[in-house]
Amino acid sequence: MLYVVIAYLWLSLLLYLLFGGADFGAGILELFTTKKNRVRTRKTTYRAIGPIWEANHMWLIIAIVIMFVGFPDIYTVMSLYLHIPLVIMLLGIIARGTAFSFRHYDAIRDDMQTVYNRIFTWSSFITPLFLGIIAASTVSSAIDTHAHGFLDAYIFSWLRVFNITVGLFTISICAFLAAVFLIGEADNDKDRTRFISKAKSSNMFAVISGAMVFLSARYEHIPLAVWIFGNAVSLCAIIAALASLILFWYLLSKGKTKVLRILAGFQITMILLAVTYPHFPKIILLKNGGYLSLTDESGEQKAIESLAIALLVGSIFILPALFYLIYSFKKPSEEQSL
Repeated sequence: MLYVVIAYLWLSLLLYLLFGGADFGAGILELFTTKKNRVRTRKTTYRAIGPIWEANHMWLIIAIVIMFVGFPDIYTVMSLYLHIPLVIMLLGIIARGTAFSFRHYDAIRDDMQTVYNRIFTWSSFITPLFLGIIAASTVSSAIDTHAHGFLDAYIFSWLRVFNITVGLFTISICAFLAAVFLIGEADNDKDRTRFISKAKSSNMFAVISGAMVFLSARYEHIPLAVWIFGNAVSLCAIIAALASLILFWYLLSKGKTKVLRILAGFQITMILLAVTYPHFPKIILLKNGGYLSLTDESGEQKAIESLAIALLVGSIFILPALFYLIYSFKKPSEEQSL
C-alpha cells in the first residue's frame, strides 16, 4: 500500500505540473505579450481555461494531503524550513485566482481592471518560480535541520543560485505548455501563428534555462549530471524527451498541431521521471549528507492503508467527473464552430 500512496504522490505532482503549469503559463504568456495582442491572448485564455481553472489546484491539494497524512515527518521539515517560499507560492495562487475572477466577472469596467491584470500576470510568473525553487530545495542539500541562525535555517535553505535557475526552468515549462495548449484553442490563423511563435520561443528559453540549471548545479557541487546520466532509467527518459522534442519541432514546422499537446505532456513527464528517479525513495537531501526517505519516514501502517484505499476509491469518482467537466465545457464551443 505504501507504493500505491507514493505513486499517487508522484502522479499528483505530475498532473499539477502539466495542468496547473499550463494554467500558470497562460498568465506568463500574457505578461510577455505586446500590448496590442494582450486582449486577444486574454480572450483565448478565458475560453480555454476559464471554466475549469480552479480544478487544476486539486492535484496540489491531493499532494499536500498525501504528505500530511502519509509522511508527516517530511511534511514537517518542508513546512518548517521552506515556509517562506511556500507562503509566497500560496499567496501567488490566491492572488492569481482572485485577480482572474475579478477581472473576468467584475460588472464595472474601470481602472481596477489594469490592477487585476497586473496581479494576474505577475502572480502567474511568481508562483511557478517558487514552485521550482521549493522542488530544487529538496535535492540541493541546503536544508540544515541543525541550524541555529535564522538565515541558515530559513533563508539559505532555499535562496541559492541552483534553486533559482530551477525556478526559471519551471517558468519556461509552464509557458511552453500554455503556448502549445492555446495553439489548438485559437479561433483564427493569426492567433494560431502567434501561439506557435510563443511555443518556439518558450521552448528555446527552456533549453537555455535547462543549461543554466546544469551550470549552477556544477557551481554548487550538486551531482545533477551524475543523477540524470548515471542510470539507465533517467538516461532513457532524457533520450525519449529529446526524441519527442525533435518530433515536436518537425510537426510544428509542417503545421500539424493535433498531437502537439500529447508530445509536450510526454516531454514534461520524461523530464520529471529523469530528475526524481535517481535518488528515489529519498525525497529530501539534507545538509551534511542526511536525507529523508519516503519509505523510512512514512506514517503508521494503518494510516498508509487507509490513505491508499481513499485514493483508489476517490479516483473512481473524481477522474470521471473531471473528464466530464472538461467535456461539458468544451462541447458547446465545438458545436458553435460547426
